[in-house]
Amino acid sequence: MNVLVLNAGSSTLKFQLVRTDQERMAASTDERLARGQYDRIGGETIFAVSTKDGATMRGTAPLRDHRAAIEHLLTWLASDASAVPISSIAEIEAVGHRVTHGGERFWRSVRIDDDVIRGIEETIELAPLHNPNNLKGIQAARAALGPGIPQVAVFDTAFHHTLPDWAYLYAIPYQWYRRHRVRRYGFHGTSYRYIGYRYRSITGRTRDQTKIIALHLGNGCSACAIDAGSSVDTSMGFTPLEGLVMGTRSGDLDPAILDHVASKEGYSSPEIEGILNKQSGLLGVSGLTNDMRELLAEEAEHDDRRARLAIDLFAYRARKYIGSYLAAMNGADALIFAGGIGENASAVRARICDGLQWMGITIDGEKNGAMINGKEGRIDGAGSRVEVWVIPTDEELLIARDTVRVVLGIEHPN
Repeated sequence: MNVLVLNAGSSTLKFQLVRTDQERMAASTDERLARGQYDRIGGETIFAVSTKDGATMRGTAPLRDHRAAIEHLLTWLASDASAVPISSIAEIEAVGHRVTHGGERFWRSVRIDDDVIRGIEETIELAPLHNPNNLKGIQAARAALGPGIPQVAVFDTAFHHTLPDWAYLYAIPYQWYRRHRVRRYGFHGTSYRYIGYRYRSITGRTRDQTKIIALHLGNGCSACAIDAGSSVDTSMGFTPLEGLVMGTRSGDLDPAILDHVASKEGYSSPEIEGILNKQSGLLGVSGLTNDMRELLAEEAEHDDRRARLAIDLFAYRARKYIGSYLAAMNGADALIFAGGIGENASAVRARICDGLQWMGITIDGEKNGAMINGKEGRIDGAGSRVEVWVIPTDEELLIARDTVRVVLGIEHPN
């Protein structure tokens, strides 16, 4: 089945065209036929699209909205059968959409209909920066492709529906949860589902034997404790702001800071939230950038104190979460790194693991240094009681597979 995977942002559209089916899921012979991204939708849009053989086309086009971007994409996909192996958009058999927040209603991927759209709209107050944009992509795809093409919503929060109540509740008045559904939802669930699946595929373990701590480290960062294949705790909370230090997000902090700084600086509540989401994290501490690659270069080339401080703070927070999840699960069989930083920044992986030797976690410097650029494998040192892996995540593939399962009515574990 040819599945178009879409991830719509406020002025962006990321896509992959994936060929997968029930048989291929078992054989791991999925094909990525095309991929790309549209930026600055609403004006002179910049796009970069590439085929499975690596040929890339870049350009600009005046695209007024997401529907125009999807129509531009569909025209390109059907324009050159020698580059993209579909001869017309009629060969796109389903569309899978990444949706950030499913609230308490959506704990599995679902086929999109008007009732599902209303349900996603009801969660907008929980994810005002993300769900409205995801809905733009859904509405645009429905308009461009017509009602005959099945579309599926895959929710980032769904994997974490297995959290026990003592993990998802906050120690605040219980009626806040009853009235307003204030609780930990967690995010990056699609990534964690793929990591868990891939770990089981590599090691031959069953779901029940899967007891791991996974770190998704990119511009957004989180940690997840997975026991018997299910999420039992995760660092992101009511919003993606909680937890680890991120590119521009603060992660954990004392909530009393908000009122204190607001009264001193004259900020409104939305302004404070904007600063914590967009001007904090690695960017806020370093004063330079939210890009870990640039911070590592500044530290190496200029011994920049604040670049080093930002990296150390990033690693320290991750190390604390690893320790807490080892305690929460009474140990783990593996620690897994994923995401742009987790997959490529060997120096950051080394810093995070340094100090975990007492817990039985050591890494091999040579293996760690070689595990970059999409490579997959173990990096733990001799005698490490916990396996340490680098597993590149593939959220788009998981969305494509989920789309096939939902369209065909196949049951699947979350």
